[in-house]
Amino acid sequence: MIDRELIDRSVDAVAPQVVALSKQIHAHPELRFEEHRAAGWLADSLEQAGIPVERGVGDLPTAFRARLGAGSGPRIAILAEYDALPEIGHACGHNLIAGGALGAFLALAKQGKLPGNVDLIGTPAEEGGGGKIRLLQAGVFEGVDAAMMFHPYDRDILAHPALASRWLTMKFQGTPAHAAAAPWDGNSALTACLETFRLIDSQRVHFRDGVRVHGYVTNGGQAVNIIPEHASCEFSVRAPFKAELERVAAIVERCARGSALACGVEVDLSIRQGYREMKNNLAIARRFGAALEALGRPARETDPRVGSGSTDMGDLSQAVPSIHPYLAICDEGETLCHQHAFAACAASERGFATMLTAAKAMARTTLDLLEDAKLLEGVKAEFARG
Repeated sequence: MIDRELIDRSVDAVAPQVVALSKQIHAHPELRFEEHRAAGWLADSLEQAGIPVERGVGDLPTAFRARLGAGSGPRIAILAEYDALPEIGHACGHNLIAGGALGAFLALAKQGKLPGNVDLIGTPAEEGGGGKIRLLQAGVFEGVDAAMMFHPYDRDILAHPALASRWLTMKFQGTPAHAAAAPWDGNSALTACLETFRLIDSQRVHFRDGVRVHGYVTNGGQAVNIIPEHASCEFSVRAPFKAELERVAAIVERCARGSALACGVEVDLSIRQGYREMKNNLAIARRFGAALEALGRPARETDPRVGSGSTDMGDLSQAVPSIHPYLAICDEGETLCHQHAFAACAASERGFATMLTAAKAMARTTLDLLEDAKLLEGVKAEFARG
């Protein structure tokens, strides 16, 4: 067995390099599928450590993969994310996710011969692009027995849910008219658009707990003195499981069509598939929790006080036993993902310390999965049970 304290010291040894890279990614945010610098810096770091890198895997220019091991034995994947958000940069802390994954992988690379195989997979475009889905479809995760990553948050949680999601765009087309001289000649696309919001709100009483539906107007008309001929909006629909997502999405569609009918306008609906719900593998999550506890950071298994978002890690978790634990980079309730203050926390000393703790816990958990055949057997049995 590889000494776990040696793993911790190996993470500490690469900490200056990993922190510097995380700071660099944070200072240069790139949107989904445009993370050329971040992906390049991560790949360069691996190659400088003597580790070959496959760039552009899965036919995605900003994806990459590096591998450790001789080919026999289990294969565990550690995932890096590094895309940012418009306007607010790394307000989800993906720079820390990237650094944590790199730190864990480099530490494992220092251990010599491993009892199995480890992949570091750079997964672009988590923020609405579904990079992991495209890599999954391209076969990049074939042969992987388990996958893991961590996500920054305001508290430590081992197995938090993530919601299934879908995006719906509605484009309304009406009849223009002079808004003062002859408003009776027009049919307002904007009225239908706004009525859609009201109708959806009227249906919330019928949604299950955990459902989230929110939207915004993308085109609110062309001028103040014209009955708007064109208007459009976009909605995100999320639910704890796929069947409820389908039901609620159908309600949202009916609201749009009903509004169009009532206002005498046409509506064109387009659907963009989102992400699946997260299927947390508790056998892995609890072993990750044991690693955290050994590092002096015990974590809750779950916390019903806090809400859930969506991630393409959910899609991967439906295909491969996976975990997506959360670790605090700020005080509980201080700030949350997609806020300016959270972006600042992602470049703080506390954020970097959490990143290194995550790297140690992921490296320890990876070794547990490689060395403990009964653990991996239990992981697969739990996954098969659904």
